[in-house]
Amino acid sequence: MPGATTGTVAGRSVEFALEGEGTPVVVFENGLGATLDWWAKVWPDTVAESRALAYNRAGHGRSDASMLPRDGAQVVEELRALLRARDLPPPYVLVGHSLGGLYMQLFARQYPADVAALVLVDSTHSDQVKGAGNPDHWPTWLKVVFRATTSDTAKQELAALDDTGAQVSSLPVDPAMPVWVLSALRAAGAPSALATDAERKRADVARLYPGSAQVWVDSGHGIPLEKPEAVVGAIREAVRAARDARAVQRAE
Repeated sequence: MPGATTGTVAGRSVEFALEGEGTPVVVFENGLGATLDWWAKVWPDTVAESRALAYNRAGHGRSDASMLPRDGAQVVEELRALLRARDLPPPYVLVGHSLGGLYMQLFARQYPADVAALVLVDSTHSDQVKGAGNPDHWPTWLKVVFRATTSDTAKQELAALDDTGAQVSSLPVDPAMPVWVLSALRAAGAPSALATDAERKRADVARLYPGSAQVWVDSGHGIPLEKPEAVVGAIREAVRAARDARAVQRAE
């Protein structure tokens, strides 16, 4: 990601990229084990539209690890601290991919007055690790790959995913908040109980947000890398909706 740097927030080094002008600020949240580089193809068009922040959570990239819990509540508070430290005022357009989508759902439900719009990019469902999605039920090969290829921090985030989902489900949805749900058409892989469960939950995310705009994208799970134009399109619509809403408020 061009321009990525580090800054100190609450005594801990955080890696981030901040660029562009205007409001609302677009805030990106990465998926499980991913870094801000996942947004590299989306970034240029986004910062041409408005000011934007992408960052790495604690323990990813050049961001210092943290001894605090890796559940959604802690992640959201750390992100809010970063936004305050960089003098980035709300309301925000929140964009989250995969697990980052679940974190952004929690942010939006916990602080609806600070959120202008929500863009969920093949987001994790609040019940993702229930039923067939429980890691205990994963096929052996997937458990081996996950253990071998993910960091300790990512393992902690996965272990806290059920708690994060419960945090999201315990809070109401703001029916006035514009929500875009981008869903991958080609993410299922070989037929299996896990794949069937994941597809059902993928389709169900939009149901959780009545009135949301669901877009099925001809892509695998990595939509920001495979079909960045779909993400850019949703962000542009979200930014414009936020600006229109602000203009109406000023006119009243």
